[in-house]
Amino acid sequence: MDVTVIWAAVIALGVFMYVVLDGFDLGIGIVLTFFPERHDRDLMTNAVAPVRSGNETWLAVGGAALLVALFALFPIGYPDRLCALYLPLAFMLACLVLRGIAIKNRAKTGRADPRRDRALIGGSAGAAFFQGVALGTFLHGLRADGAVDAASWLTPFSLLSGLGVVATYALLGSCWLIARTEGDLQRRLHRLVWPLTMLLLGFVVLVSVWTPLHEAATASRWFDARIFLRLAPVPVLVLACAYWMHRAVRARRPGTPFHAALSLVTLGYLGLLASLWPYAIARGQTLPEAAAPGSSSLFTLAAAAIMFAILIAYTTFGYRVFRGKVCHGCTHQ
Repeated sequence: MDVTVIWAAVIALGVFMYVVLDGFDLGIGIVLTFFPERHDRDLMTNAVAPVRSGNETWLAVGGAALLVALFALFPIGYPDRLCALYLPLAFMLACLVLRGIAIKNRAKTGRADPRRDRALIGGSAGAAFFQGVALGTFLHGLRADGAVDAASWLTPFSLLSGLGVVATYALLGSCWLIARTEGDLQRRLHRLVWPLTMLLLGFVVLVSVWTPLHEAATASRWFDARIFLRLAPVPVLVLACAYWMHRAVRARRPGTPFHAALSLVTLGYLGLLASLWPYAIARGQTLPEAAAPGSSSLFTLAAAAIMFAILIAYTTFGYRVFRGKVCHGCTHQ
């Protein structure tokens, strides 16, 4: 197999791992909005506290893999086009810093502080929103001719993508909390999951309709006879996952909602990859056209394989050690 395709798959895997792991972490911060009581918020933050640092490691790994890809593996076309992403990514990092300060302050003081909780909620929602804005800009805002517009990230589609990512992370966070909590809090989370699922499906429909109407190249790929037959099962599978979620919520099952949410996110991510393939940049070069020589790609791929193996083992071990329900007496921060 072409090493360029393998590297593209590695990058896609790193981004997906971050979306799932730190996604539900950010989602828990967003969901705090619906639970104003101190007792509930303590339980919710304690549920993710033992694995939070491991989740955030994937941001560094995904960011490092992306930088390697942009400047070493795909040097043709990326550096002079990504200025449009600088502002949303800077805002995202600022929100993550605000969120981290709020979390550390909560751990050290142990006192109820509405300003601290607002910082946690705002930092989580802001980081998710600007990640979605960067995604929307990458899909529709990058110019094939290399021209850079610093305001190209501020478009209706990018803002819609930002709201869609906020809804996605909120759903993941709620479903994770259902698996980790019990009692009255778990019942209220069950009631929240189905409206969030419908909201997410609404964003999926809007993006799915908007993308081919806005991008002729994407429309031609989607409706090509061979690709269309491969993508045709995806809407059916999305509806099946939504029905699965509905049944799980009605039956008050603890672990199934997270599996259903993860399936929805996976299907959406596969649809995104299908929209981009085989381009390295939307409306730009294909992967082979933008790729560096094969020798450098092979060298960096070997290092990435070792790093990913260690990180996946570490993540798996951490989740195995800290599995189970969270209780009010837990003090992990």
